Amino acid sequence: MSRYRKALSHPVVARLSLIQLISYFGTWFSQVAIFSMLVNFGAGAVTISMTAAMAMLPAVVLAPLIGIVIDRIPFKKLMTTLLLIEIGATLSFTLIDSLSLVWLLMLLIFLRSAASSMLFSAEMSLFPKIIEGEMLKNTNEIHSIIWSFTYAAGMAVGGLATYYFGYDTAFIIDASLYTAALFILLGLKLDLQPEIRVHSHWKMFKDGFFYLLGNKKLLHLIFLHAALGLTSFDALVTLLADFQYKELIAVPLAIGWINAVRATALMIGPFFIGNWISAKNLHFFFFLEGVAIILWSQLQFDFYWGLVALFGVGFFTSTLWSYTYLMLQEETQSEYMGRVISYNDMFFMLSNITTALFIGYASKGGLSLEAITFVLGTGFIAAASYYLWFKKCYL
Repeated sequence: MSRYRKALSHPVVARLSLIQLISYFGTWFSQVAIFSMLVNFGAGAVTISMTAAMAMLPAVVLAPLIGIVIDRIPFKKLMTTLLLIEIGATLSFTLIDSLSLVWLLMLLIFLRSAASSMLFSAEMSLFPKIIEGEMLKNTNEIHSIIWSFTYAAGMAVGGLATYYFGYDTAFIIDASLYTAALFILLGLKLDLQPEIRVHSHWKMFKDGFFYLLGNKKLLHLIFLHAALGLTSFDALVTLLADFQYKELIAVPLAIGWINAVRATALMIGPFFIGNWISAKNLHFFFFLEGVAIILWSQLQFDFYWGLVALFGVGFFTSTLWSYTYLMLQEETQSEYMGRVISYNDMFFMLSNITTALFIGYASKGGLSLEAITFVLGTGFIAAASYYLWFKKCYL
């Protein structure tokens, strides 16, 4: 705990962490409302999966633009604009009242996710410019703990709020949380020398692209981090709630509690294994994640045993995410940080999208949810083997 308190003693880290805490809570709070609304409208597995994929698509298709924007626009000005976009898009969710407007829902999700993706990349590009070493590692872990806590709390409370008060109330609460984050941002003070960019957008794009293309180690680290996209379980959890658990528990509550248990494990995992993980043993943790997912696949038939197994799945994920991100940050030159981070997020989200679509189409094609989950688990065992090869060649 002392290492996290030290990181939070930095005023910029502390304020941005508070903004993350509030805005991420709101995001997951309304996520339950979105998927519960789709189930209530009678959406099929493919529609649910495509909606989940739409939240990840901006980081893929806009990655080159995101990196350039981050490297050109002052951080605070950019963050203010992005939070305003998130507020507007979230309030607009209240316009959706039938499945015929699913196209508008997807458009709004794309817009909000584009702002969210850029906001996240901007933060992760800023941190290496103001802190380094162990403090940067601890800050990454704090970020993953906040994400996990808000995922747990947001999904659980969002499930209850959606069940008792309805979708529109959840969306309005979400927008108010983004508004609170915006006011906190106004007090942020940064002592960074403004970076003067004399090159055109096109030259910055080319320089960043060829810098990444010429650094094979960075590319492998990006691919390794992208393996965490196999834990994109939103569509899978929604289908489990709809197909297997709705006779036992209401769909919004099932979605909320499943994600809450997983995210609780995501939150506490770094406290136990954050000091143990290293470049020497990273493959071991990838392997354990794969085994945990395979075990979950075998226990999904029972709601409560499934929750126990899912706790094991979440226990390793945050630490894997934060440590692979740290390896990438430490390997990247500062002037290219925004562009490299955005490309990393592009591959990570592409992995998320592929996972979401695989879940939807495999389910529609007749593959059981148990078999789908088993396949995702084997992906982490493959990632462990990939890292062993990477370590031998580059470390």
